[in-house]
Amino acid sequence: MKKIILLLLLAVITVAANAKDIKTVYLTTNPVMHCNSCEMRIKENLKYVKGVKSIETDVASQTVKVTYDADKTTVQKFIDSLKKIQYTATEKEATPCTSSNKSCEGQQGSCCGGGQSSCCGK
Repeated sequence: MKKIILLLLLAVITVAANAKDIKTVYLTTNPVMHCNSCEMRIKENLKYVKGVKSIETDVASQTVKVTYDADKTTVQKFIDSLKKIQYTATEKEATPCTSSNKSCEGQQGSCCGGGQSSCCGK
């Protein structure tokens, strides 16, 4: 009986020691994303930051969503990494994109030869 309790205690300690601090951050970039090339450039750059679990980009809402292990990296490392490819990144609050939320509509960019973007594709 003592062996079983000891094994269970050891299993609980092992699971607790391996618990990761997974977080998500939403970033906006300047220049803004206009096309697949912009998205791929950002994704290719960020995937090499240690601790990144997933990267999602959305041209319509001008958002880069990064899920990461906070024990291995920080938001500042993402911002610094994007500086290497001439993007300025800022952290933003996660807000649902709706047709009334068109704060990015009409912005001009310079990364892909310009063009207009509109929030949520509306």
